[in-house]
Amino acid sequence: MAIPLKYNVRNLAVRRTTTAMTAFSITLTVAVFVVLMALAGGLQSSLTTTGHPLNIMIMREGSQSETVSFVRRDALQVIRYLDGIAKDEKGDPWVSPEVIVLINLLRRRQTQGSNVTIRGVSPAGPSLRPEFKMVDGRFFRPGLREVVVSNSISERFQNCALGDKLKFAKGYWSVVGLFEAGNSAYNSEIWADVNALGQDFDREDYTDVFVRASSANAVARIQDQVSNDRRLHLKPETERDYYASQTRTAAPIKAFGIFIAVLMAVGASFAAMNTMYAAVARRTREIGTLRAIGFSRGSILLSFVMESVCIALLGGLIGCLLALPINGVTTGTTNFVTFSELAFNFRVTPALVLAGMIFATVMGLLGGFFPAWRASHESIVTALRSS
Repeated sequence: MAIPLKYNVRNLAVRRTTTAMTAFSITLTVAVFVVLMALAGGLQSSLTTTGHPLNIMIMREGSQSETVSFVRRDALQVIRYLDGIAKDEKGDPWVSPEVIVLINLLRRRQTQGSNVTIRGVSPAGPSLRPEFKMVDGRFFRPGLREVVVSNSISERFQNCALGDKLKFAKGYWSVVGLFEAGNSAYNSEIWADVNALGQDFDREDYTDVFVRASSANAVARIQDQVSNDRRLHLKPETERDYYASQTRTAAPIKAFGIFIAVLMAVGASFAAMNTMYAAVARRTREIGTLRAIGFSRGSILLSFVMESVCIALLGGLIGCLLALPINGVTTGTTNFVTFSELAFNFRVTPALVLAGMIFATVMGLLGGFFPAWRASHESIVTALRSS
């Protein structure tokens, strides 16, 4: 025969002060866990969702990132006419040679700077990124010192607002537009004309070349042609694979989050355990009465464990609610592959909320089991004689 759940609820209400303090410790633990996992999840999502499945990045053989790659200009003519490359609206090969440079910009209201990626793109560059859209101002004009800046970078760095002037390379560049690039890594960049950027930085070569394959079968065909052409010494990689390989940037954050959460969980579990031991000590005669009227040891064990779990679930629910407002908040970190700023949004997903509640439940089980075991094994005679 099981002890009714309302018995546990009544006891929690009677001991509302200790219940609230224990729930509070679990609340903090779950909130920290959810926030740190939302941080790592947002960073990982911004990288894994970047790229069109038919886009191929062609870089220098052996390079691990765009920032250390180069592609000779004469190689572009070979790449443009590879078998399997799609055609744009004008009937030209859908190809975008690009130049990547890093500049150090000061953050807003700070004296500390960070590397920001400036991407020189050809006229075909934006059309290769379906997530790209202008949200204010206009697109830059080819051949001029004009740039368009992502909203995330504009909000986080000085001199990046619409109408501002950015000084880098050989002069000042006008910010003529702001853009959004969805949840992709391009949301952390500044774009300029590829030829104007290359000239200002004295770049004779391109950094890499983006191409659009005509079909899924053409992707492998283009990759084989580039890899097997020993004149080129270039490495083809799908855009999605390239950015997905950078998700190791999120691994230290996730590991740190789990480490901190486990440390806090140990403390929260001990808090729950102390609360339940105190409850057992105060309710010894009550436990003896329950045993005397026919409730089994298993029923008492389950009842006390349920009390602990109820406290944990209350704390877990409040912790998840406290973490919800950070969903969608923009932050940034250093991409340890390119060593540049990577802006992304915190992502508090339903799966993460569920993980937070499961985490709270585990703390409740760990904190409640041993006190519940003690309660269920109290001698009936000793318990009834206690004062």
